[in-house]
Amino acid sequence: MIIEYNIPRLDFFAAGKTSTDLKHRLIQLGLPPPLIKRIAIAAYEAEMNIAIHGDGGRAEIDISKDKITTRFIDHGPGIPDIELAMQEGYSTAPEEIQNMGFGAGMGLPNMKKNADELIIQSEPNNGTTVVMHFNLFSGES
Repeated sequence: MIIEYNIPRLDFFAAGKTSTDLKHRLIQLGLPPPLIKRIAIAAYEAEMNIAIHGDGGRAEIDISKDKITTRFIDHGPGIPDIELAMQEGYSTAPEEIQNMGFGAGMGLPNMKKNADELIIQSEPNNGTTVVMHFNLFSGES
């Protein structure tokens, strides 16, 4: 099953709708609550990064028998230094976004912490794709 979502740029009224809808769908599938929590946290962080940094984009969620794969694809400027962006607290969010409570520099670290596998593909001026895999039967949810 593949689910797709559009994520608008800087639309903080819509922010969180993708991860909330995904969470409800995973609950309906009867997945373990700790796994749902990890997926929802990681999806929310990816969704917010697209809204804040990525000039909008989309999410593609692929639910199979043994894993869930999320792809968050944006149209933004790309990440010039992925290693630096992975550091907790590092943020390029504008001050006005940070004053709203977003852009604390925990997005990518939280994605890495919650996903079983995190893959980041980014090119300057060509956007970013974040792929996360969540194993359904990994022994640890």
